Amino acid sequence: MSLEQLIKNCIKQDAKAQSQLYKQYASKLFSLCLKYSKNYAEAEDNLHDAFITVFSKIDQYKSKGSFEGWLKRIAINTSLQRYRENVGVFDIVNEDKIEDVTLDIDDEALSIDFLLKIIQELPDRYRLVFNLYVLDGYSHVEISELINISTGTSKSNLARARLILKDKIEDYKANLNSQSL
Repeated sequence: MSLEQLIKNCIKQDAKAQSQLYKQYASKLFSLCLKYSKNYAEAEDNLHDAFITVFSKIDQYKSKGSFEGWLKRIAINTSLQRYRENVGVFDIVNEDKIEDVTLDIDDEALSIDFLLKIIQELPDRYRLVFNLYVLDGYSHVEISELINISTGTSKSNLARARLILKDKIEDYKANLNSQSL
């Protein structure tokens, strides 16, 4: 069945079509939800809520842009909404300007699992901004609107996230080097 037909059937509340759509996109959307959730269980809840939104609003998809992109935006927004409900508005901290930090990632020394683990360990506000900016390509203006912070706070949170990640990567590499001696 074509994607267009699948969408039409989902609009008609066809349970088989909804199941097929879920099976086709659940794993991609779950990994996205996991990036914006505190843990696995919260990511599962966010995925469930995202699909409820998808099925209730699928008639609003007008075939402009990719359907997968539309689904991803719903999953991200669902996860961020849950975060805002649980935490409220981010604490606005008057932070000094932080120098932009670049990360030196040596592909041979660092596994993707390690990188994902240290990103997931970031404090929530830093992790959300890092994921939105670096992994999903949102601008600081878009991030500020999504999570209700100023553009400057978004930039500061990104810089702090990079600094924390840089320190963890340097510690990891130092431990690797000391073990090989």
